[in-house]
Amino acid sequence: MIVKPTVVELLDKAENRYSLVIATAKRARQISRGSKPMTDKEDVSPVTLAADEIEEDKIKIYNQAQWDEREKEKENNTNGQN
Repeated sequence: MIVKPTVVELLDKAENRYSLVIATAKRARQISRGSKPMTDKEDVSPVTLAADEIEEDKIKIYNQAQWDEREKEKENNTNGQN
């Protein structure tokens, strides 16, 4: 259970609650499988660690349009270096 940061506090980091919950769950799963947390906070809960990372802007939550634009920019940058 997330105590701090709360869902309400994190909502400005995501388009909606669904996106926030999905991103937090995916990152928590990565942490529980051995991925090193990107926060200096210590907690035993992977969900809380994931929420802390989102709060600290170590994790960015993209909607589909933002993701597509990000990928297009990466592709353009890669093509421009060749």
